[in-house]
Amino acid sequence: MIAFSPRLRTLLNRHLSPQHIFLFSFAALIGLGAMLLWLPAAASAGRLSFIDALFTSASAVCVTGLATIDIGKDLSLTGQVVTLVLFQIGGLGILTFSTVLFGLMGRGISFKGRELCQTIFLHTPRRDFFIVMKWILILTFVQEAVGVVLLFSRFAAEAPPAAALYRAVYHAVSAFNNCGYSLFSDSLMRYQGDWLVNLTVMALIVSGGIGFIVQYEILNRIRGCQTTLSLHAKIVLLSTAALLAAGALLFYLFEAPRLLRDVPVGTQFLSSLFQSVTARTAGFSTVDISRLTNATILLLMILMFIGASPGSAGGGIKTTSFTLLMLMIWSRFKGEGNLHVFRRSVPEEIQTRTIAIIFASALAVCLITSALLIAGGAPAGGPGDSRHLFVEYLFEAISAFGTVGLSMGVTAGLNEVQKLAVILLMFAGRVGPLTLAFSWYASRRSLVYAEEPVMVG
Repeated sequence: MIAFSPRLRTLLNRHLSPQHIFLFSFAALIGLGAMLLWLPAAASAGRLSFIDALFTSASAVCVTGLATIDIGKDLSLTGQVVTLVLFQIGGLGILTFSTVLFGLMGRGISFKGRELCQTIFLHTPRRDFFIVMKWILILTFVQEAVGVVLLFSRFAAEAPPAAALYRAVYHAVSAFNNCGYSLFSDSLMRYQGDWLVNLTVMALIVSGGIGFIVQYEILNRIRGCQTTLSLHAKIVLLSTAALLAAGALLFYLFEAPRLLRDVPVGTQFLSSLFQSVTARTAGFSTVDISRLTNATILLLMILMFIGASPGSAGGGIKTTSFTLLMLMIWSRFKGEGNLHVFRRSVPEEIQTRTIAIIFASALAVCLITSALLIAGGAPAGGPGDSRHLFVEYLFEAISAFGTVGLSMGVTAGLNEVQKLAVILLMFAGRVGPLTLAFSWYASRRSLVYAEEPVMVG
């Protein structure tokens, strides 16, 4: 955990549960980031309002990417570096860095710290816990470094070496951590047909979104240290591939005759695949989201709500939750009592937790969407504008919960109450499902009473 004094650490371990410590670490980092971004040195001209500093910090720490300001223009180099550090730490988690640091220093890790880190990153407890955590950091920095080299080779053609290197570092780290913050006002729209930039950013997004333990298992499989992948890794990889392929295909079918009509076929394919990838909690964009058709907007909402995979830098209900829900529904249709996947039975407890996470997430999105509509006041153009705002606010809420960062253009126009509502949803999207799952698992069992049936369906 964070390096508190021994007495304070003992007090925290005694009175705070692991999920509370997890929440506290993110909240503390958001608060620190907001204070740093509120300093005059963090802005390129004048000073950010505190609510904008808080929003920017929360979006960076929660690796969302929504922004009420122009990151490349409104923040100074100091402010941009602050956001870079925030989404790097926010993507991996404070506890990851502190755990590895304490281990390298030869200091012990508390039981709660170990329990919490294993809950966040691992699907089952492991004896080589510290080795896994160390490899997570190594894999992260290696992949980000490769991304920096590839992006630098492209940016160097249009900017001085120092500026090109800085842009490459910022966008590579942002992509791997699924943040979506960009130094360009149009995100990556200027590189819509650039294969090198698109493929590099997409590879970083997917790698950072499949989960660190899955990366570790793939590495062990390649090294011959592991004969087969776990059930978790198989579900993550198959569901990720299926969602990306389906998303790209549907995006192409919806937008090729419209938004992408006047671009080359290769760029149509590249843009469709990129939007499918980035909707999985990244937030970069190579098209104007506000010009998409209603069918495409609905598609992106679904992809954003599903999000990335557990133990990753992304948000959403997670690919495993969505896949298990679909399999549970199919299993019930076939009249099967147990859920079997790849010749393995999924525990009832996991199934119950999955349903709870999905419905709690949907409820959170509905509540914040309602808050955005109420706090926004009456529309100026009558009922038609009201319906239009509903779609934009719903899209914004799902994007915030899924820690995606895509927007239909309403983020900069949010009032202070709406910004606070979005901040809460970004925070819930980053830590809520994990905390809810752990709380459900760790809760004490209540009394068991006699059963009595209730009609449903």
